[in-house]
Amino acid sequence: MLTLTTLLRIGGALHFGILIASALVPQVLDWRKSLASLDKLLRQLIWVHGIFIVLVIIGFGVLSLLNAGALASGSLLARSVCGFISFFWLARLVIQCFVFDATPVIKSAWLKLGYHALTAVFTYMAVVYGLAALLPNRFLN
Repeated sequence: MLTLTTLLRIGGALHFGILIASALVPQVLDWRKSLASLDKLLRQLIWVHGIFIVLVIIGFGVLSLLNAGALASGSLLARSVCGFISFFWLARLVIQCFVFDATPVIKSAWLKLGYHALTAVFTYMAVVYGLAALLPNRFLN
């Protein structure tokens, strides 16, 4: 039987899967060419923001893998952390569905599969961490 702790560990591992997909973004979107026309400071800013997002995702993954039981405990700190992680991925999911238009870039079956897989992972993260934040003692503990 899957417990909330197990679901959070799966979430921790999925964070590192997201990083694999993220590593492909600069190549798929041809950042070198696309960003070449920007001022140096703007190019640096985009790269720095990208690196900080990667660090946040690494942090979420490490926290989840090392502290899944504590995150499922229902303590105020656990619920707060899970609530933040859920909000982060819910916001990313909304952006994926309603802001980004990836159709010009998704030209191969692999990219289409990857895009939809990411959408599913973002949904998983928002739901599982949301349940850990809102219903930790009532859901699969």
